[in-house]
Amino acid sequence: MSIRIPIEISARHIHVSQEDFEVLFGKGRTLTRKKDLSQPGQYLAEERITIRGPRGSFENVAVLGPFRKQTQVELSITDTKKIGVPHVIRQSGDIAGTPGCTLVNGDISIDITEGVIAAKRHIHMTPREATLLQVEDNDIVFVLTTSYERSLIYADVVVRVSPDFRLAMHVDTDEANAFASDTEPFGVLLKLFDSKRYSMDKWVNEVLEGIKR
Repeated sequence: MSIRIPIEISARHIHVSQEDFEVLFGKGRTLTRKKDLSQPGQYLAEERITIRGPRGSFENVAVLGPFRKQTQVELSITDTKKIGVPHVIRQSGDIAGTPGCTLVNGDISIDITEGVIAAKRHIHMTPREATLLQVEDNDIVFVLTTSYERSLIYADVVVRVSPDFRLAMHVDTDEANAFASDTEPFGVLLKLFDSKRYSMDKWVNEVLEGIKR
C-alpha cells in the first residue's frame, strides 16, 4: 500500500534545555510560544539565539519548544562548514560525542561541549501508518519523490513511530535543495529490497563488485 508522505523542510534550529535557557534569558524565564508546528506538542518560540563556531556565526536562530533534557543544535552540513564545526549526522537526541558550539543572547554566552548535529533524515508516523506501510520503529527505508526534472530517491531514511506523531518526513535545507518541488512536496515509500533493514553500503559494494539486481 502506498501513502503520500508530506515532506517538510527543517531549517537550522535549536532545542534548548531549561537550564541553558535560563542562563541565556534569565532565571525563571520560560519559552514563549509563537506558533504550533506540525508535530503535536512542538512549537516555534518567540526567543532567538545566535550560534557561534570557530569560523562564523548564525544570528536569530529559531528556538523550538518545549524544553529538552539536553540542548541540541540542528544544522545542515553546509551550515556546519560555514561556522567551522565538524558535521556529525545523528538521530535527534543522540548527541553523545558530537561537536559543541557557543550560544549567544546579547551580552550573555554559554559554551556547550556537545549537541551540534546534522539530523538524519526521518519519517514521523503513527503505529497505524507503520502497520499499513509494513515498517517498524527505526527501520531504514527509501523514499521516492517526484518533481519536474529533479525526481530522486532518498536512502537511509529512519522510520520513527509513535502515537504522538503526525505523518511527515523531515529533511534539512541541503536535502531539500537537491530536488525542485512544488509548494507541498511529498514522497512515497519505495521497497527496493525484501529486507526493511538493508544496508545501503552493502548494496553499493555489491553493485561495484558486479552483482546485478
